[in-house]
Amino acid sequence: MAAFVQFHEFGRYLGDGTIDLDSDTFRAVLSNVAPTAATDDTLSDITQIANGNGYTTGGVTLGSVTWTETGAGSGIWAFSAADFSWTATGGAMAQFRYIVLYDDTPISPADPLLGYLDYGSGLTLPQDATFTVDIGANGITRLTVS
Repeated sequence: MAAFVQFHEFGRYLGDGTIDLDSDTFRAVLSNVAPTAATDDTLSDITQIANGNGYTTGGVTLGSVTWTETGAGSGIWAFSAADFSWTATGGAMAQFRYIVLYDDTPISPADPLLGYLDYGSGLTLPQDATFTVDIGANGITRLTVS
């Protein structure tokens, strides 16, 4: 999996309770415009790829979301989810490079951002191709408390 880059405001949203990693609904969107970790804070700051051919504006919902300590007393907390994907249908999907995660539950601010994956170059899915984000054993991101 590409490295997960956290948006700066993600820490504030965790601390003030806007984002609840235990119970909120999280989604992922595709973009071909570089996010800015220091200044982007809600989904409205992100330029999504064009709707259609297998992509729906607003992205996909993450399933099997967990926020758990990796081992009793370890002080390492992992945010994870099941792998998720997009499949091009009706033609090639628009080019994308970034997968941006956001919290779809809060209403003020609406859709706060968590972070993004940068795949290094633009990707285009031809008709019937599937792109899967493999979360891996370490989850999406971790918080270490010492």
